[in-house]
Amino acid sequence: MRFARLGAVGRETPVLVDGEVNYDLSGITRDIDGEFFESDGPARAAAAVAAGELPVFEADGIRVGAAIARPSAVICVGMNYAAHAAESGSAPPENLVMFLKTPNTVAGPFDTVSIPRGSTKTDWEVELGIVIGARASYLDSPEDSIRHIAGFVVANDLSEREFQLAVSGGQWSKGKCSPGFNPTGPVVVTPDEVDYANLRLRSWVNGEPRQDSSTADLIFNVDYIVWHLSQFLTLEPGDLVLTGTPEGVALSGRFPYLGAGDVVEVEIEGLGRQRQEFVQA
Repeated sequence: MRFARLGAVGRETPVLVDGEVNYDLSGITRDIDGEFFESDGPARAAAAVAAGELPVFEADGIRVGAAIARPSAVICVGMNYAAHAAESGSAPPENLVMFLKTPNTVAGPFDTVSIPRGSTKTDWEVELGIVIGARASYLDSPEDSIRHIAGFVVANDLSEREFQLAVSGGQWSKGKCSPGFNPTGPVVVTPDEVDYANLRLRSWVNGEPRQDSSTADLIFNVDYIVWHLSQFLTLEPGDLVLTGTPEGVALSGRFPYLGAGDVVEVEIEGLGRQRQEFVQA
């Protein structure tokens, strides 16, 4: 199944997406959030659709919001593709690298993004996002992870590299947390609909190709990530985990950083496509 949130910022309507039809879920859930997934919301939504109980939501001209409501945490994995580590001047990590983004970075997949004041190195990063569906703490093995995953989303882990690396004090998050620096969606797709171990990820800037890779090339795969993180923190329903980006970013030195007027598009096979125009804050 596919879920989305449609409407103005702060007034999004939760919907079930079935092909070209959007079914209004507001009668069975207040939002696409942790409570929805934890309370068996997808199964309740499927039953309501089958029974003809959900009204159609007319989406023409309506903003597409972030595919999930603001999570309690956004946990990110860095340097998780060997080629990206190499273009960043680093060896592939022996241990999973974790950093955090603030929840207010989560934005709609087509929302305009503001380049931070003083930024000279704003960068794009297409990533597979994991939406947590059930509380995960001290999982026994990576094989347990799938029971705690509600679905997958497209994410753009936007970064300001000067803030991240040069004036960071050693912590990456300073360059990761500008408001809107995590466009998410357009849909959450349940695990049964995608081969999450082998999804093609791509990005473009002003129509020119940048990244083109597959989740098959992850150093630490989806199941390992959720299990590993659960040994150090508790993942709550509705939380978002970003799994890392492949090579082809501006940090490589092969491409210019983003400026006002630039347009970034990112896409993951089976999960949809985003488009953001950049303006100066």
